[in-house]
Amino acid sequence: MKKAWSGRFKRNSSASAESFTESVSFDSRLWEYDIKGSIAHAKMLARQNIISKKDSARILKGLSAIADEFTSGTFKVRKELEDIHMNIEAALIKKIGPIGMKLHTARSRNDQISLDMRMYLKEETREITALIRKVQKTLLKMSERHLGSIMPGYTHLQRAQPVLLSHHLLAYVEMLQRDVSRFKDCLKRIDVLPLGSCAISGTTLPIDRTYVAKMLGFKQIAGNSIDAVSDRDFMLEFLSCSSMVMMHLSRLSEELILWSTEEFNFIELPDEYTTGSSIMPQKKNPDVPELVRAKTGRVYGNVMSILTLMKGLPLAYNRDLQEDKPPVFDTVDTVKSCLTILCNMLPDIIFHTETMLSSAGTGYTTATDIAEYLVKKNIPFRMAHEITGKIVLYCMDKNIQLHQLNIKQLKAFSPVFRNDILKHLEPAASVRAHSSPGGTATSSVMRQIRKYKKLFNEKSPLR
Repeated sequence: MKKAWSGRFKRNSSASAESFTESVSFDSRLWEYDIKGSIAHAKMLARQNIISKKDSARILKGLSAIADEFTSGTFKVRKELEDIHMNIEAALIKKIGPIGMKLHTARSRNDQISLDMRMYLKEETREITALIRKVQKTLLKMSERHLGSIMPGYTHLQRAQPVLLSHHLLAYVEMLQRDVSRFKDCLKRIDVLPLGSCAISGTTLPIDRTYVAKMLGFKQIAGNSIDAVSDRDFMLEFLSCSSMVMMHLSRLSEELILWSTEEFNFIELPDEYTTGSSIMPQKKNPDVPELVRAKTGRVYGNVMSILTLMKGLPLAYNRDLQEDKPPVFDTVDTVKSCLTILCNMLPDIIFHTETMLSSAGTGYTTATDIAEYLVKKNIPFRMAHEITGKIVLYCMDKNIQLHQLNIKQLKAFSPVFRNDILKHLEPAASVRAHSSPGGTATSSVMRQIRKYKKLFNEKSPLR
């Protein structure tokens, strides 16, 4: 088949080369953005008297008909036409004749694909941040529901101090808010119009890039035509933001997996989001969070794929850049699916709050409260730390917990202890006492909840 670029060639492409170099098998998902960009380009060409208004009108009508075919599923993509751009152009020429050949005036596939990917990522960034916000709202509701529930907080996966379950869940809300902020900042670099850069050097024709940018909703215009067609930083930044949100989802998933074990027994995952064993009848496996954890590595791999792709490319466009799209598409699909499945699963998790409270009362989790009590009695913290360590060692030898100590036993370690120390040894009292800003006391957690409820009343996470 005759190629759009065949004038310089004597022989046709081989079938194997066509199969090897085609990208329409994956870039066809960009059809809507390609047509929108073409519509804006055709309007600009007519406005600048580069083509006639009559020709522009026929091009717009043809593009609209092609869009209808894509929407109805009747458009047939042809691999021998290489990519989505050439498929749409060939279909346009078939519909309206040689006038369709005028559409590619003052543009190249180099700036065209960059435009399509930027439009695509603008939309997907907004959809992903909306999904992040849904997960945040879900976690916030869970935090309100379990405001009085106490659990052991962990460091090094060892019981550390008692905290509210709500406080623990809000930690993920905080993480995800940073992800929203990163995507919001990333969007500034995505929101740059490359169209008009053409292949590398711009054009001699009197185009109006500002007009196209306004029509397509871009806030900036690329300032250097060479960089515009070879820049993939915006994709890498998007992938980096995606890898961060996946890391946070993986951490949450890891805790759900641990908490659902018999060893922890803090939660029961809903049946609908678990599986059984083909040989062990008793099993209830946390497959959904396990897969979220695994898919995180997949997204990390996509970041490295494009970093490696870009590291040795000379300016400007190289065909290597065709391989930038599969990692981006895969990342978008993966992040959206993980956010969606977690949002569906989280509300139906059953928390074994009594088990959590019982665990919070063991492991000497109020030891720091004892040390801080001694500090309030004017004992230097390092001395208080040593005294408390000896108290813990005593409890271990006696096989008792801190809250089981009496005042006589405590006074044996320091004469400053009074009866008021006993109220500091229960997990609930410890939680109430940690009322510093950002702490785990109910009053502090309520402030966090109110802050996020106010934030979530905004219309869009990207505003």
